Amino acid sequence: MKVGEELAPLEIAVTRTLIVAGAIASRDYQDVHHDAEIAREKGSPDIFMNILTTNGLVGRYVTERFGPSAVLRKVAIRLGVPNYPGDTMVLSGRVTALGDDGTAEVSVVGANGLGRHVTGTVTISVPEGAA
Repeated sequence: MKVGEELAPLEIAVTRTLIVAGAIASRDYQDVHHDAEIAREKGSPDIFMNILTTNGLVGRYVTERFGPSAVLRKVAIRLGVPNYPGDTMVLSGRVTALGDDGTAEVSVVGANGLGRHVTGTVTISVPEGAA
């Protein structure tokens, strides 16, 4: 692993099941994440993914790329356009820094058909020889 190294992209199908399951798993019962009619009443064309699901997918993306011994230390993300059912989010990343303590910083972008859904930085610890 080296600074500037690009991570292989990950395509995630944004399904109704993923959106609802992610909201339930994170105990986010806001109606806009599971009830399309109410989401439309509130101005959205459909239900949309919550930030906790996005956060988990970003963490999964980075840890899967660095192997099972990688440990998340920090995930700092910002949401952009919504993830609606029927779209695909493509996560991409690039190593931006390496620490002497075995940490790596990765810049991550998740884009869908509307634009950038998520941008952020993930810091992980990678034991020597693991990546």
